[in-house]
Amino acid sequence: MKSKLNLDPKVVDSARNHANNIAHDMQDFIDRHTTVSTERTVARLLGVDGVDDVDNPLPNVLVDQLKEAGALPTGVAYMLGNAVLKTGKTTQEIAEEIGAGKLDITKLPLCSKEEALEALKPFIKKTFARIDEQKAKRQEMLSRIGEGSEPYLYVIVATGNIYEDVVQAQAAARQGADIIAVIRTTAQSLLDYVPYGPTTEGFGGTYATQENFRIMRKALDEVSEEVGRYIRLCNYSSGMCMPEIAAMGALERLDVMLNDAIYGILFRDINMQRTLVDQFMSRVIIGYCGIIFNSGEDNYLTTDDAIESAHTVTASQFINEQFAVLANIPEEQMGLGHAFEMDPSTEDGFLLELSQAIMAREIFPKARLKYMPPTKFMTGNIFRGHIQDALFNLVAIWSGQSLQLLGMLTEAIHTPHMHDRYLSIENAQYVFNNCKHIGDEVEFKKDGIIQKRAQEVLGKADALLAEVEKDGLFKTIELGKFGGVKRPYDGGHGLEGVCTKNENYFNPFIEMFMNH
Repeated sequence: MKSKLNLDPKVVDSARNHANNIAHDMQDFIDRHTTVSTERTVARLLGVDGVDDVDNPLPNVLVDQLKEAGALPTGVAYMLGNAVLKTGKTTQEIAEEIGAGKLDITKLPLCSKEEALEALKPFIKKTFARIDEQKAKRQEMLSRIGEGSEPYLYVIVATGNIYEDVVQAQAAARQGADIIAVIRTTAQSLLDYVPYGPTTEGFGGTYATQENFRIMRKALDEVSEEVGRYIRLCNYSSGMCMPEIAAMGALERLDVMLNDAIYGILFRDINMQRTLVDQFMSRVIIGYCGIIFNSGEDNYLTTDDAIESAHTVTASQFINEQFAVLANIPEEQMGLGHAFEMDPSTEDGFLLELSQAIMAREIFPKARLKYMPPTKFMTGNIFRGHIQDALFNLVAIWSGQSLQLLGMLTEAIHTPHMHDRYLSIENAQYVFNNCKHIGDEVEFKKDGIIQKRAQEVLGKADALLAEVEKDGLFKTIELGKFGGVKRPYDGGHGLEGVCTKNENYFNPFIEMFMNH
């Protein structure tokens, strides 16, 4: 397809090649290391769930025993397989005995790797059967009742109480929403465990737990049947438990998960080594399960200037794309992020936003681009805010975005009411319908503002990626080149949970998810 922005395909190829080299360089590091959260994910996928008598999640209890004995480099799969073979118990029974203080699996005599893997096969088979059943259920519902058209109308619920979230989510679906994102409670990303069971108290959002996922999935399936279109469920596979939450999402049929290779480092000060290892495991799961991931480039523009730093967004999109390729994620599941975040007083700001959005679509033609609404410059003037959202919606339909997180006219004042959400959906539906084919009809002036802006941003992104390739991603983050935020290689949360794998280590799920 000919570029309406007159982008040079050689520059696009150059940027993608730099990003590919950056991702492969990081993958060498990732392949040599594991983390407590990646190992807890393996435990969950092997059937370990629940809590001990003081509410410690059993995956944590199990992995902590290995870590304290210096056995983390051997990995949960080997140690659990050995324990199954030596005790004759299930993985869940073994975890419960560890939780009750009755068993130390690091003191059992050891079998071979091959014997350990053989002992785990029934548990692996059971997990794959459940995940495959969930994938088939999604496909069956999409085939039978259909779905909304793109851009999908994507709205949030955030009451803190999962049962109240259900009421709000079903109301939003009836109002026209296609995706419901349950916002996670403040600071859950910094918890090094996943809470257990249904929750009714959260601040600024609701805890991400497997039971909460199950409750909301059931509610959205019910309302999907009622409204006659499949409603997608979104939550957050990020933070200290990034891969664990991806596994929970796979088991409970989430459809969209916020999942970025770099976000946790920059915006939650999670150690970069920990995050890079964890993002790979999380994305391998997401790729297999048909989940669309949303990357977090929009956040760069809340800490940096949207005009001056637009190229960092594009550079990060290239990097997120290449990390996703290494995790075997199809392009159609790549919800690469960006945002409508320029100062509304900027002359021709709308043209610059349009240029950036169309450039993302041209560079990543098959990706399910996730477009974020204006937030940084929203004020208490709800009327101006509603107009900003309308311009954002216009850029979205014009540039062919896929997932449209709707702006709310009162989001700068309070958690939006249900009727505020309805007005946002109505605004988007009006603009999308009235301008449905505007992107097919309008071409741009040669060397005009829109073309020149895109060419300039792409050129800067290519130059930045060349620097990152030369310096390495870790060094680039230390220098603060993304989002204007600097993070140290050996600082941040969670570094103590990273280790180098030893010769007995194996993770059966990575290979099996990757080779589907």
